[in-house]
Amino acid sequence: MKKSQFFFYCLFVFLQGTAQQQSTARRANPSARILTGADRMEVYLPLIKDKRVAVFANQASIVGSTHLVDTLLKRGIIVKKIFSPEHGFRGTADAGEQVSGSVDKQTGVQVISLYGNREKPSPEDLKDIDAIVFDIQDVGVRFYTYISSLQRMMEAAFENHKPMMILDRPNPNGFYVDGPVLDLKFKSFVGMQPVPVVYGMTIGEYALLIAGEKWLSDSANKAYAYYLHAHSSPDTPFHFLVVRCKNYTHKSRYALPVRPSPNLPNMQAVYLYPSLCFFEGTNISLGRGTDKPFQQFGSPLFPNHLYSFTPGSVEGAKNPPLKGQLCYGFDLSKIDVQKETDDRLQLKWLIEGYKLFPDKENFFLPGNFINKLAGTDRLAQQVKEGKPEAAIRKSWEPALTRFKKTRKKYLLYKDF
Repeated sequence: MKKSQFFFYCLFVFLQGTAQQQSTARRANPSARILTGADRMEVYLPLIKDKRVAVFANQASIVGSTHLVDTLLKRGIIVKKIFSPEHGFRGTADAGEQVSGSVDKQTGVQVISLYGNREKPSPEDLKDIDAIVFDIQDVGVRFYTYISSLQRMMEAAFENHKPMMILDRPNPNGFYVDGPVLDLKFKSFVGMQPVPVVYGMTIGEYALLIAGEKWLSDSANKAYAYYLHAHSSPDTPFHFLVVRCKNYTHKSRYALPVRPSPNLPNMQAVYLYPSLCFFEGTNISLGRGTDKPFQQFGSPLFPNHLYSFTPGSVEGAKNPPLKGQLCYGFDLSKIDVQKETDDRLQLKWLIEGYKLFPDKENFFLPGNFINKLAGTDRLAQQVKEGKPEAAIRKSWEPALTRFKKTRKKYLLYKDF
């Protein structure tokens, strides 16, 4: 077995063995500063020294105030190439915008976009790579495409027998689990696995979930099973690990130091995102192209006595829905999110939007994108039928209960 893989296994054992010590430290000092996986350089830098490294990252992949790639290069790590998700490496592209490969101007490192027509690295991309470092700030919501990119990256690593480490980061929405569980009939890049809209796991925990539940490609599942079966003793190498956060639990309220994508500019937007993103499947604006994306919603067809805003062309939303049209609706930018949501995904705004929209037949966009976002065709139908939110929520319960039981098997941090 490769020497690099042995190092990865040693780290896995080390992290497993220190979990209890970390838990004790958190109880002793609950206000201790949360450290991300990327912050814990003393753990992972020795394992990639003198290795040719590929980094999957974007603008939120920081160590302190410095980008991870800059940090690695400064410390003599050989960063051979960068893979980037939706919105690009520097995080300025629109949602859904196709980003071509390039060379990062600041570092001179080749950047390969893994969003759009090309979702995962080819064997040729990984031919000159010894190890993969994955460091992305997730927001804990199923239709946020970074977890789909995570899955594709894991598949590429396992299929090509490349060691992969995930530098874990806290989930800002990791303190609850809610929403409809995806029916695989509606599988897409905005929802690839049977999980609820809000799944309450860090990206490292989610990686363990999709590997452990055999939700990867057939060849990746076989490779992962082989390593688990054949390399389970401390004397043999391991191919995959999660560098844990320190001082984090699922009760933590973690404020993101950098916006995770162009249209989530602050924590208000991050908290409202699971509820308001359903409007992406409708003819309603949710504020893209304004200074309050995911903090307001409206339409030119709503009553004109309501709050108003006009979407325009801005970086990260060059051609937003209802661009240049005066919209009437609701400003949620200053509401008490915890009080208004009770730490749950809310349907009240989607239901209210449907009630106010005069052209009911055209409320939901053609093509049923709402079904991909919801992971089911039941939600749109329930809204059309005027079902109360409580009844809709009750329909989620059986699948949610099953998921919660599965989720607990893969948690690395104390639960809420």
